[in-house]
Amino acid sequence: MHDEQSSELQPRVPDAGASAPSDATEIELIGPSGTVDRDALFALYERQSAGDDETAPRVEFTLLKDLEKRLDRYLVDRVPFLSRTQIQRLIEESAVTVNGRVPKSSTKLRIGDHIVATLPPPPSGAIAPEEIPLDVLFEDDSIIVVNKPAGLIVHPARSHKTGTLINALAWRFKNLTGGALSSVGEEFARPGVVHRLDKWTSGAIVAAKNDTAHWRLGKQFEMRRTDKRYLALVHGEVPDLITQIDAPLGKHPTIKEKYAVRHDETGKASLTICRVRERLTSASGEKFTLVELELKTGRTHQIRVHMSWRGYPVVGDDMYGGKHVTERDFGGVSTSALLNHQALHATTLGIRHPMTEAPMSFTAPLATDIRRALELLRAGRASAFLAPPGSTIDLASAGA
Repeated sequence: MHDEQSSELQPRVPDAGASAPSDATEIELIGPSGTVDRDALFALYERQSAGDDETAPRVEFTLLKDLEKRLDRYLVDRVPFLSRTQIQRLIEESAVTVNGRVPKSSTKLRIGDHIVATLPPPPSGAIAPEEIPLDVLFEDDSIIVVNKPAGLIVHPARSHKTGTLINALAWRFKNLTGGALSSVGEEFARPGVVHRLDKWTSGAIVAAKNDTAHWRLGKQFEMRRTDKRYLALVHGEVPDLITQIDAPLGKHPTIKEKYAVRHDETGKASLTICRVRERLTSASGEKFTLVELELKTGRTHQIRVHMSWRGYPVVGDDMYGGKHVTERDFGGVSTSALLNHQALHATTLGIRHPMTEAPMSFTAPLATDIRRALELLRAGRASAFLAPPGSTIDLASAGA
């Protein structure tokens, strides 16, 4: 008899011989031996690093026989690239459940027990500190919140070993403020990374400076206890003040880098609430809308795909139907590029402090190029700010 396993990103299969997943784009996390495949987990984190997917990689095991083994020792066997101390830390920070309950490391496992483990990145490399300017919104001994500029990758990957937010944070802590990033995922060059923003999405992002803060923040994101609000400039005039976009997302069926609405077994539940904050018209008469977007799930490219699917692609997002624009397109004089990436900004982030539980809210001022686009659109054409029910972003504080 064998244990049976599954992960959140693949179907349930016997661990003694992993079968092919139902979608060729899925990643099998469990190898034929019944242990977590380090390279597969690495590949999953690599894929997520290309976007802002906050889905925590998880594996599940159901015991089909009594093993007379402690939980921590069992997981060391199943996740061989993590030490027993690291496994115990996962258990202490509620990253592991047994039958839906938070266990102890010493919990004895019995037949029928169902184990779910959220996995950190596997061991792999180190971080080189780099002096890169950062717009810091808040910092203490446990967390740091940064207004990330568009174009800055959050963490190193195979093709980007330097020039990332994590390199910048490593330099800041070493030379300016002291402390360090959490060690969770440090060998994978992702220390402190709790959530992500796409390379070309600007705005508020939080990183953890110790392991306890990391796991507690991670739990908030996993349980959807955070409040994330984005501002986006989209093509077209969005007619309804409030639109609920409930459409499952998955990998695009033919284009590797893209995601799409998928009404099949590969689609994952995805919910975005879109609220109109301002309707704008360019000098040439083209319609645009400034929208506030509330994420109820955290899928890769979620906002970009949902808005495009509804017929209002984000300005500058040519991957999903948006157009690059120049100042002249919006009534200015210059023909230089104004927005050649998605006009999407993570404006506010609400969390509870991982050590004190105090509620905290951060507002990241809009990126200069998005702010300039709004200024040009408003010039000589009066437009009223709107505040539909449920909207929370203070446009003045956000520099909009």
